[in-house]
Amino acid sequence: MVRVLGILGSPREGGNTEVLLDAALSGAKAAGAQVEKIRVGDLSFSGCIECNDCLETGECTIVDDMAVVYEALERADRIIIASPIFFMGLPSQLKAIIDRCQQYWALKYVLREDFPRPAGAPKRYGVFIGVGATRGDRLFDGTILTLKYFFDAINAEPLTDSYLLVKGIDEKGEISGRPEAIEAARDLGRSLVSLGG
Repeated sequence: MVRVLGILGSPREGGNTEVLLDAALSGAKAAGAQVEKIRVGDLSFSGCIECNDCLETGECTIVDDMAVVYEALERADRIIIASPIFFMGLPSQLKAIIDRCQQYWALKYVLREDFPRPAGAPKRYGVFIGVGATRGDRLFDGTILTLKYFFDAINAEPLTDSYLLVKGIDEKGEISGRPEAIEAARDLGRSLVSLGG
């Protein structure tokens, strides 16, 4: 059974981004996946302190709720990062999660070890659901670049053509006026389950 992990980067509970993530996870579940959701706002963790312990061990030595994220990432076959855009980038809580995944970068590029996955696990893929208030042409560019390197560190192929990027949405609940976006999120979830690997 394919395991799909959704990580919600929005600090606002029940907001537009969460509606889209829930639709994607619903689509994945309907297609037969086992789904899991992490709300970054529910966790207590610090940012990376650049102690560089992970360069020697491949593991972060800070003890906090990031353990939940690490375990979920290592279980997942498909990863959905869902986030609003704050100042053309990711909210600080989600960026801190990504920064704390330096341990996986160290494992791959310094220690030359494989990402910790069960034997015979399927190929991993990552997608992004982004929501932004403005309509600028480059609204998502910074985030897409950050996620390119995050997905590389966790050995997940980014499916950039499948990213769901929604502009012109700001107020809580506003996404309900864009049913096509909600359906697109549901379709995205379904499609993740049918991928080979």
